[in-house]
Amino acid sequence: MKISIACDHGAYELKERLKAHLASQGHEVTDCGTNSTESCDYPDFGIAAAKLVAEGTCQRGVVLCTTGIGMSMAANKVRGVRCALCHETLSAEMTRRHNDANVLAMGAGVTGGNLAERILDVFLSTEFEGGRHQRRIDKMMEAEG
Repeated sequence: MKISIACDHGAYELKERLKAHLASQGHEVTDCGTNSTESCDYPDFGIAAAKLVAEGTCQRGVVLCTTGIGMSMAANKVRGVRCALCHETLSAEMTRRHNDANVLAMGAGVTGGNLAERILDVFLSTEFEGGRHQRRIDKMMEAEG
């Protein structure tokens, strides 16, 4: 699977860990930055990763900051993106099953590395159920901008 990934300075170490985890599973990862722990503006990187998903270059995206909140807000500004902030595996599973989320947000200051890997694995392996959920997604996406 092709996956975009981005972070701000507060989640740089987690991004690097998740990149290695994804690569070990055979995924193709596009790193949209940042590439250090120097202070930066998270929207620059989160929006870039979300755009790759929205345009179809990547099938899924992962955006990370200290809490995941700012990155999820930034990613959700991109038309066609449904970014979900998840701090445990049940939310990651259900947002894929019911919301067909295509970008995952996590907070490095909230979620440890082992749990972040499990959340990511669930997010990537869970299929969308369709059916009645598609009608709801269509309504949500029609309401955009």
